[in-house]
Amino acid sequence: MTENRDKKRLLIIEDDLGLQKQLRWNFDQYAVSVASDRESALTLVRRYEPAVITMDLGLPPDPDGSSEGFETLKQILALSPDTKIIVLTGNQDHTNALKAIEMGAYDFQQKPFDPEMLKLVVQRAFYLHAIQQENKRLNLAQSHSPIEGLITRDAELLKACRNIEKVAPSDVTVMLLGESGTGKEVLARALHNLSSRKDKRFVAINCAAIPETLLESELFGYEKGAFTGAAKQTPGKIEMADGGTFFLDEVGDLPFQLQAKLLRFLQERIIERIGGREEIPVDVRIVCATHQNLNELMQQGKFREDLYYRLSEIVIVIPPLRKRIGDAILLAHHFKNKFCAKEGKATLNFSQEALSAIEKNQWAGNVREIENCIKRAVIMAEDSVITPQDLGLQVEDDDPESLNLKALREQEECKAVVKALARVDGNVAHAAKLLGISRPTLYDLINRCGIK
Repeated sequence: MTENRDKKRLLIIEDDLGLQKQLRWNFDQYAVSVASDRESALTLVRRYEPAVITMDLGLPPDPDGSSEGFETLKQILALSPDTKIIVLTGNQDHTNALKAIEMGAYDFQQKPFDPEMLKLVVQRAFYLHAIQQENKRLNLAQSHSPIEGLITRDAELLKACRNIEKVAPSDVTVMLLGESGTGKEVLARALHNLSSRKDKRFVAINCAAIPETLLESELFGYEKGAFTGAAKQTPGKIEMADGGTFFLDEVGDLPFQLQAKLLRFLQERIIERIGGREEIPVDVRIVCATHQNLNELMQQGKFREDLYYRLSEIVIVIPPLRKRIGDAILLAHHFKNKFCAKEGKATLNFSQEALSAIEKNQWAGNVREIENCIKRAVIMAEDSVITPQDLGLQVEDDDPESLNLKALREQEECKAVVKALARVDGNVAHAAKLLGISRPTLYDLINRCGIK
């Protein structure tokens, strides 16, 4: 049993019993599973996630054709994109073999196949799969946030970072959506730094921080004498960003009457200073951000729909800290080390109660709030251990969250069983196939989970 577990898993998809026997014998050095149709093949893929598969395209109910084989190939690659599939075809099936390669198959061999050649191809496929998986592990272990100044291990935020990397080289207008303190300006600067405009200026303006009466002159500039106090010609922030990136923060707070002027600039890429008549062309990349729900503002007539579509060519959502699993603790340690060094203090440590309080706090102010909280705690801590009192956080009286892997695994298994049974309307055989397990194993799980 141990020997079989240590062997590499090879799945053979073949409906001919004679070929099944031949292939089993040919690959006795592997842990071989055999499927004779699409349904059983998908079940074994879910159960074992084999690294390499050999398959015949002529599967029932279309043994003389290839439609069932192509559909099986497509579904296997959807379930397990990294699996190396070697297609076995007849001498006259060269066209189908090439089509299979186009769909994502790793290689093909013609029947009757040379056992030694097929062995070599399978061995090479296992080797390539192992190298690719090792590269993935190394990349994951060495991966840092692609954005300077951003600290996270959260999958959703890392996905947002990858999207930033993808769109940065283009001049497309980007809308960043996220709560206050989630790092919208950090990502906006990353868009600039990763673009071809990185050597030009990055100019930011916060629409919510500037009085409405001054915002127009800040954006578009003014000519000398345009109004009382306009002692000299002054370019606006948009003009100052010429050639670079202009970041319009909290765009949801932009006054309605200014929205039309901003829209005209986005359409024409020219501005007029207040009190001026000259049309000034400006080449900038626009990035904007807001914490507000712009769809609601549009329905209330407070935000122009045409402006919204101009600003949201690409929308990137930044998750709040409370939804980023593990990031609160990660940031807490980072800020603690940062402020200990800045304040010249010996390294402090968090008590278990403090870590639990950090993990359970909602952090309505997101990263900005946790940074201020840790800074205050480092300054105020009297001992070498930071307590919940130093953080100003309340200690929960309930039991700490369990991190026992066995218990957590059992909880997730029960959830998966319930979902699978619901999806197939209680059919145990279909649920077992969906979960990639045997029916006896599923019955055991149903009893263990107390599912009626």
